[in-house]
Amino acid sequence: MTPFEGPLAEAIALGRQAHHLWKLQPWKARAALLKRVSSLLVEKADELSEVVSKASGKTLTDALSTEIVPATLALRWYVGHGQKAFRSHTTPGGNLLLANKRGRIHYQPYGVVGIISPWNYPFAIPFSEVVMALLAGNAVVLKVASASKAVGRSIAGLFAEAGFPKDLVQLSELPGAEAGPAMVKGGVDKLFFTGSVEVGQQLMKEAAPRLLPLVLELGGNDAAIVRADANLNLAVRGLIWAGLSNAGQSCGGAQRILVHQSVYEPFCRLLTQRVAELRVGDPQSFDTDIGEMISPAQKKAVESQVKSSVAGGARLLVDPAPDPKAAGKAWLTPRILVGVTPESPAWNEEVFGPVIVVVPFGTDEQAIALANDSSMGLTSSIWSRDHRAAKELAQQVRAGAVLINDHLMSHGLAETPWGGFGASGIGRTHGLEGLREMVQGQVVVDDILPLRRRNPWWHPHSKKIYNGLKALQAFQYAPRWQARMAAVPRLLGLFFRYWRK
Repeated sequence: MTPFEGPLAEAIALGRQAHHLWKLQPWKARAALLKRVSSLLVEKADELSEVVSKASGKTLTDALSTEIVPATLALRWYVGHGQKAFRSHTTPGGNLLLANKRGRIHYQPYGVVGIISPWNYPFAIPFSEVVMALLAGNAVVLKVASASKAVGRSIAGLFAEAGFPKDLVQLSELPGAEAGPAMVKGGVDKLFFTGSVEVGQQLMKEAAPRLLPLVLELGGNDAAIVRADANLNLAVRGLIWAGLSNAGQSCGGAQRILVHQSVYEPFCRLLTQRVAELRVGDPQSFDTDIGEMISPAQKKAVESQVKSSVAGGARLLVDPAPDPKAAGKAWLTPRILVGVTPESPAWNEEVFGPVIVVVPFGTDEQAIALANDSSMGLTSSIWSRDHRAAKELAQQVRAGAVLINDHLMSHGLAETPWGGFGASGIGRTHGLEGLREMVQGQVVVDDILPLRRRNPWWHPHSKKIYNGLKALQAFQYAPRWQARMAAVPRLLGLFFRYWRK
């Protein structure tokens, strides 16, 4: 085997040594250390929120409510309920021929898990993945976004302060373009990546020669369906938060809002009124609703998408005047677009900024067709007073998570899986499904037949053995009972072979 190489190879090798000891620790020992981390999260909530806010530009309230608090809730859920994901269990019996075989499934940690996390949720996303990996018995090499190095250091510091073994959680600060190849060439045993579709596709190419397993959480172009019977006040408030919190830089945020034509006009009026009330500015102020975007370059990219959409026929429901205080800053006043076309960037691309598209529809069938008109399918939502109808519609939407009368917040539900359909990625994080991504299933099959000398199908073969196997098939599955009874004599002859010398 070719030895692993590159700037992360040594760190990964050290992590593997730490993993070999860590995987032997019982669940209670792993959980006890993580509970110390939980206490630190509570103790350092203000400090961590400030670090996240300064790194990402999101408001302090956003940082606390969407990152630090959910991380605390997730940790305690995984500690309290996660063990069932790794519990060994027997397999049910399959048929008469193999009734003497007993299978038991065990779950083995991968070894060293690589995690590459994004800048938009620099704490909550990697933190939960680190916790899941550690509970499963893995070591972790974490690469945070270059804009979020301070957040990465805070995460690593929490585990060090809690007393985790040396080299079990390591932090990489490689440039983003180098991190993926370095993880692959350095020898991680599984890689978790959250980021763009394009980078996810490139990572799959890098990983293919090693058949390295990946979990990819990629982009979103998510739709919300507002039915005629929806509570408009609730829907407007919820979708403003889902579309504009974190300055709209949420892969699972509400971008395309589909509104029944009978309530389209009042919805737009209320949406315009409420959006105009939002305060954009200093993320360190508790009176700010929407902080800065991650960079002026990201602001410019979003403005370009809006401009192209307007040039293609879309119309700004609100055309905000430039804010002189925003000069040189990454503040962007929210945009609401109507009249978009299928070719519009605001419709068919992920817009990573405070932009909401509103489109009318006539029937539920039309709403589903519009919602599914995307290569991506991360999250979606149905807004309706009729919960039964909403649940039925939800199952027709091509998205990994569909919420009823809410949007985006399911990432904060540690018990629910997170991941998307189509170009939104492969695999899952969070929930029992996410925990199972941290392990490999291994079956151990035992034979319980006393004094067995052979299996009936072992050599030497004969016509008698052939007919005996046919008899077994007929005895179990022939449609007529007469055929099943006629197979019994040949079947007994087959079974006697278990003990024949």
